Amino acid sequence: MVELAREVLDGSLLGKRVAVLGAAFKPESDDIRDSPALNVAAQLQLQGANVVLTDPAAIENCKKQWPQIDYADTPEEAAKGADAVLLLTEWKQFRELDPVAFGKVVRQKRVLDGRNALDRDKWEAAGWSYRALGRRHSA
Repeated sequence: MVELAREVLDGSLLGKRVAVLGAAFKPESDDIRDSPALNVAAQLQLQGANVVLTDPAAIENCKKQWPQIDYADTPEEAAKGADAVLLLTEWKQFRELDPVAFGKVVRQKRVLDGRNALDRDKWEAAGWSYRALGRRHSA
């Protein structure tokens, strides 16, 4: 996922603002033990991205483990001015985001769906560049 983010961000993470939606191991949980999402967020941060993470339940646990990451209370706050948005935990409120309205807060309409949880056609129709882990992307 980190390499896919780098690819989508024109080959470099340095100085890029990346919104990460989800840190919990699974939706409806604040459990971040062995969370792939939090590992991705941390790796992006370590490689020079400005990561802003949001999660409906796990932010307090994340802050204890990764205080150097920036946190936001809402997806819109996390995505404000973002060069890319990564969906890493398939919370219902993330799956139901309106890509048209959400596109108004980002700098670049690039979404990486790490959980294959978003409606690709709906996001692409709203002008987003959509990539999903394990799915081929359209040209």
